[in-house]
Amino acid sequence: MDNLENIREKRKDEHISFFLSDNAPGSNAFEDVVLQNNSLPDVDSNDVSTEYVFLNKYIDSPLMINAMTGGTEYTGEINRKLARLAVKFNIPIAVGSQTIAFESPKAADTFKKVREINRDGIVIANLSANLSIDEAYKAIDMIEADAVQLHLNVVQEMCMTEGDRNFRGALDNIKEIVALSEVPVIIKETGFGMSFETAGKLYAAGVRYVDISGSGGTNFVNIESSRDTERDCSFMKNLGIPTALSLLECRKANSDLFLICSGGISKPEEIIKALCMDADMVALGGAILRILLEKGYDAAEKHMEDLIYGIKVLMLLLGAKDITELKNVPYLLKGQLRELYSYKFAGK
Repeated sequence: MDNLENIREKRKDEHISFFLSDNAPGSNAFEDVVLQNNSLPDVDSNDVSTEYVFLNKYIDSPLMINAMTGGTEYTGEINRKLARLAVKFNIPIAVGSQTIAFESPKAADTFKKVREINRDGIVIANLSANLSIDEAYKAIDMIEADAVQLHLNVVQEMCMTEGDRNFRGALDNIKEIVALSEVPVIIKETGFGMSFETAGKLYAAGVRYVDISGSGGTNFVNIESSRDTERDCSFMKNLGIPTALSLLECRKANSDLFLICSGGISKPEEIIKALCMDADMVALGGAILRILLEKGYDAAEKHMEDLIYGIKVLMLLLGAKDITELKNVPYLLKGQLRELYSYKFAGK
């Protein structure tokens, strides 16, 4: 095993370890989104449905298990359990960055296992937006992916001693991959949020799927600072766009973007708020991973059951029989979220 592969394996396991020790997530700003009770919902609870169509496949809820890990024996076992959850609830799952698997059959197996377990469901590949179309093909073929995420993690890279430092040409590279890929391409942030301006540039480059991954969940500045105690990156830890604000900005950028809302989402009311705010799908990450690792698979399964039950109850209370009707539910903004959004788009 070469030194680079050793570094990547060590980093994969360290990310999980330091994620578990970071118990101070910031705000995703959904507390500043207000939904009003509908006392006349005119809905029978038996008629409420969370079924949805994504990438031409039927899924049971507009939820997905987002990219988290893979590449080592430990993280491979995590992927197997996450894949079981995806099958149980018939929702999409994205694997973690596959770069480590390009030269290592052992590492590749930790990603392939997701497809083996989730034979007929939606499985999404993942790699850096700075890599080539040929590497994108490798990632897609490795797991027979239905789509591929290209992640943007500039902040995280700048916190890593071994991280990338050259981000020139990323947009042109994304444009080429989008044009040549045989599966849909999702551009994904990694916890610091997409802005109105970034979403506009991506749309102009041909991108139609964006995972906003706002701040308020897993903070990779904290994680990388734990890995490298000699480098002080604390000045970056509050950088980012809160998830709710990022969602508003990206939707304002273009109504045609398919927006996946992620970033510290863990509660039914946050999921419902995101869908009312015109997200097309919601992705779960750190919250489900923490329960899985700290309490076990059965607890993670119960958490998913509770989430979906909560979603259905809130849909009834808002008078929505299906996911599309949530887009017609009014919402109010208050506090800092309202101030920031109003200030940025004053006069626009």
